[in-house]
Amino acid sequence: MTTDKLSAVDGGSTPGLLLTVEEAAKRLRIGRTLMYALIRSGEVESIPVGRLRRIPAECLDEYVKRARAANRSKNSAA
Repeated sequence: MTTDKLSAVDGGSTPGLLLTVEEAAKRLRIGRTLMYALIRSGEVESIPVGRLRRIPAECLDEYVKRARAANRSKNSAA
C-alpha cells in the first residue's frame, strides 16, 4: 500500500474519496449506529460499491452545512 493510501486509511491528512460508514462516523465524531441512521434517513448520501456501502467524503461536508443552516434558522426564529 502506498503512503498516500495509508494516510487516507489511517486518518492522515489526505482524506479518502470514499469512506466506510465507520470512517465517516469517526470524521463526524458520532457513533456507527447514528451514522447508519443518517444514511437510512437520506440526510447523508451513500453509494453502493458492489456489496459495500460507501460515503463520498464531500457528502459529510454537505451534511454539516445543512445542519448548521437548519440550526441558524431555528435559532433566529426563536
